[in-house]
Amino acid sequence: MSNFSAANDASLDANPSSGRLAKLHTFSLLGIEAKAVEVEVDVSPRAMPKTILVGLPEAAVRESTHRCERAIINSGFTRPADRVVINLAPAELPKQAASFDLPISLGILIGSGQFGSDILKDYAVIGELALEGHTRPAKGVLSMAIAAAEMGLTGIVVPHENAAEAAVVENLDVIAVNSLSQAAAFFAGQLDIEPTPSRIDDLFENFSKYEIDFSDVRGQEMAKRAITIAAAGNHNILMLGPPGSGKTMLAKRVSTVLPPLTPDESIETTRIYSSVGRLQKGQALMATRPFRSPHHTISEPGLVGGGSKPMPGEISMAHNGVLFLDELPEFNRRTLEVLRQPLEDRIVTISRALTSTTFPCDFMMVAALNPCPCGYRNDPRRDCHCTPPQIEKYMGKISGPLLDRIDIHVEVPAADFNELSSAKLGTSSEQIREEVMNARKAQFERFDGTSVMYNAQMSSKQIRQFCPLDKQCINILRTAVNEMGLSARAHDKVLRLARTIADLEAATEIRDYHLHEATNFRMLDRDVWK
Repeated sequence: MSNFSAANDASLDANPSSGRLAKLHTFSLLGIEAKAVEVEVDVSPRAMPKTILVGLPEAAVRESTHRCERAIINSGFTRPADRVVINLAPAELPKQAASFDLPISLGILIGSGQFGSDILKDYAVIGELALEGHTRPAKGVLSMAIAAAEMGLTGIVVPHENAAEAAVVENLDVIAVNSLSQAAAFFAGQLDIEPTPSRIDDLFENFSKYEIDFSDVRGQEMAKRAITIAAAGNHNILMLGPPGSGKTMLAKRVSTVLPPLTPDESIETTRIYSSVGRLQKGQALMATRPFRSPHHTISEPGLVGGGSKPMPGEISMAHNGVLFLDELPEFNRRTLEVLRQPLEDRIVTISRALTSTTFPCDFMMVAALNPCPCGYRNDPRRDCHCTPPQIEKYMGKISGPLLDRIDIHVEVPAADFNELSSAKLGTSSEQIREEVMNARKAQFERFDGTSVMYNAQMSSKQIRQFCPLDKQCINILRTAVNEMGLSARAHDKVLRLARTIADLEAATEIRDYHLHEATNFRMLDRDVWK
């Protein structure tokens, strides 16, 4: 039996006739945001023991009373034979995670007088409990730690497995516990636990390396050039080519040429993965840009987020990274159409009857498709037997408005044998990344003081300001718009693309050859869909 003194019982409102009240800080996850919750536990004498849980608890929280009772007994404490009322405030906020187990159990122990503490008001408590009293990891701990720091709390008590993740937050003591007994001993002042140190530099050093490199790709110099431009200006890109030409191989390496994640980007991305429990074991921080490649059978909620309790979808999982849509026409057309607004706004809002949740989704989209159902249209080495109606139906699955939102269309033909068998390594990711970072540096200086960071995000007003054209360039653009039937949006995309090409050359003005290259990357508007 554990034995704790009841000294310094400042966290209790005690009255022999009315019972004892304990209050603890914790959090509930709503999307990726942590909302403050106060756990109030009142233990009062009654003839029949009864536990009442109020405060809009969902099923996982309602079941916590049974876990908490067994965890208390199996940890050597005494289950109070009184009426226990547990209130989770604010009452209108839904509570849906098992992370309330530890604060509820501690509240029951304090409310029943089994130990006392005068530091409860300074700490938040998070954690699920096993029946034997051991802690289990919780989701969304990083968001909760950030919220605790914003509230001005001294620290946060979390399961040992979540400690490194929470320690990313500065100016917050992260107390790692393995069991209910350990947490109770800490709050009772009978066990000193050193705060978990922050190891951000070590995490970046250990997890910021990529296992793949662009030097693995033989040939496809045109596609590499297009990817370099896309990465420099954060433009969306579509690759068209026969099966086996290297589209997927190229797409998987796009993340490796993007600039390293900044600490703020890393924390923002980690919050999303933490909220859905997707962080790899031992990895407390996302240090590489995410690469997401959903299957073409994915549903709309799976892609953009949703559910009765809104959760982030694949586009939010790709935040600050790359979303790769392979075999683009095989996706449900309605599913693809829901991408149109997130591609423009870089956020997605999921609305429900009682609430709405906003998720970030600032990603670079890379799409790939075959030129026809069999994949061998215009391939000189293979015969294509697809009829024009079949090709039109296949390509018609991609709407014009969605196509307008993809800045670069590039053909990826089958690689030549001499290129495949060459022992010479291709351009490395490091070399391409250096070009990309130099171009982005120019963009950061250009857009300093605005909400825009990259050329792809320029507004119409900024396009007129930063993309002036001389007479020759105006004629080139006029001809391209008239011949290719470009929309107003595609017209602006060409100018943004030309600005990025000029930035790669450190040119202050857009020249005719920059514009020629930019319009060439819209050639698929005419050659395939027309």
